[in-house]
Parts: sequence; C-alpha cells; structure tokens
Amino acid sequence: MALILQIETATQTCSVALAEDGKLLQLVEKTERNIHAAVITLFIEELMLKAGKKFSDLDAVAVSMGPGSYTGLRIGVSTAKGICYALDIPLIAVNTLEAMSSGFLNHCFSVNQQTLFCPMIDAKRMEVYCAVFNHQNLSVSATEAKIIEDQAFADLFDQHLIYFFGDGAAKCADILGANLNARVMDDFENSAAHLTQLAYDKYLENSFEDVAYFEPYYLKDFIVGKKKEA
Repeated sequence: MALILQIETATQTCSVALAEDGKLLQLVEKTERNIHAAVITLFIEELMLKAGKKFSDLDAVAVSMGPGSYTGLRIGVSTAKGICYALDIPLIAVNTLEAMSSGFLNHCFSVNQQTLFCPMIDAKRMEVYCAVFNHQNLSVSATEAKIIEDQAFADLFDQHLIYFFGDGAAKCADILGANLNARVMDDFENSAAHLTQLAYDKYLENSFEDVAYFEPYYLKDFIVGKKKEA
C-alpha cells in the first residue's frame, strides 16, 4: 500500500490531496491569490482529518515541482521537504505541466490520436510556461517559457487539433482562438488531484528526490520589481 500526500502550489490554486495506490481519497483546495503560505498547513491538517489518516501513515510526499509561481513553488516544496524530513519518507517531484495534462486527459472525452494538449501557466504579460503532450501524455515539445503571438504553434496547427488549458491559456484566448485548430478551455483549474497517477508511478519506480538538495523547477530567474517613485 502506498499512501501519498500530494501538494500543488504552482499557480493561484493552493491544493492538497491524499491518494492511496493511485486512487484519490481526499482533496482540499482553494483558488485565490497569495493565500498559500497562510493556508497550506491548515489544508493538510484538514485533509488528513477528513481521510481519517495519521501523518505516520504516509509513505511519501509528492509535490508539483514547477514551472510556475516562484513564491508558490517555494512554499509547496519547503512544506513537502519539511514533512519528508520529519517523517523520514521519500520525496516525489512531478512536473507541473505534465500533471496538468494528465488531469485534463483523465477528464477528457475520447480524442483522435492526432490531437495534442498544451497546458499553460501564466508567466506575466503575454508569456506563458507551456509544453505540448500527445494523447498518451507523452511530451511532444519541451517545457518552455513562450511568448504567445500570431505564429505561435504554427508548425503544429498544420496537422493537429490542439487543446489549450490553464490560466495561461485563458489570457491568450483571443490570439490562440483565431486558429481553426485551436480549442481554448476556460474552465480548467489546477489541482493536486492531477498528480495522482504520475506520483504513484514514480513511487513504484523508486524515483525519489534528494530531500536535502531538491529545488523547484523555476524555469526563469525570479526578478524583483522596482517600486514606483512617489
């Protein structure tokens, strides 16, 4: 039996889930800006209570590793590492975009094998963190920070229908939606539930991180904005 605590804080959604042997047991989450630091510990305690589980029952902690919000990732990873240290259990890291794609596919209707899926995370202005996956959730293009303009994904649109989802896709809907082979989904929210199968697969493979040295996958350096002069 593998009881895994799953933590997702890469976007505006603060989400924690508990899964056993690849099956979701409980989920606690809320989408709101800048709440992660204040609520994540409370959410985890609520999650364990609802599931009727003790922290000593946990076999591993899985965390969404990025890319995403610098602050959100730092909070999620530090929380996951702290629990792993305290309980002496392994840490599992899951690529945030891969988890989003997995979650979308799990709730998706039957699709053509040529259909592609592109999760997007807002990276400010007209830039997004994104990657493209096929119907088996295998990577077609590498994770990148991409500026969305008229010719974005032009090489793929020629032969594929592409679903775009995530908060990054929503802000680019006007540009992406101009292509007949684009489908922009505005009702998708990130969730720790999306980590379930990927985290369990890594647990079975003993694919664990070094708790002492693991860092989030920021993709871009954090830039501190300058305060405006009065």
